[in-house]
Amino acid sequence: MLNITKTKEDAKLDIALEGRLDTTTAPQLEETITAEIEGVKELVFDFAALEYVSSAGLRVLLSAQKKMNKQGSMVIRNVSEEIDEIFNVTGFSDILTIE
Repeated sequence: MLNITKTKEDAKLDIALEGRLDTTTAPQLEETITAEIEGVKELVFDFAALEYVSSAGLRVLLSAQKKMNKQGSMVIRNVSEEIDEIFNVTGFSDILTIE
């Protein structure tokens, strides 16, 4: 299960994720991003309550990063040790901006 909380203010979009970002829930996040990303200059993900990311979740994050490379910036905050390890092992820590 994945809970998505989004806050849009001017050209900034904050998305907080809670639960698991996996094959089942990745399309839900993808839909949210697609619906909200128009005109966004700053995209911020809050992973404080995210427990797990699968390859399907990584694909959605990579897709969002590619879009934001063209129109602004994307940051991922509050990454747990487990998810940070996934980013490091997959090489995503070199692609994504993680704070």
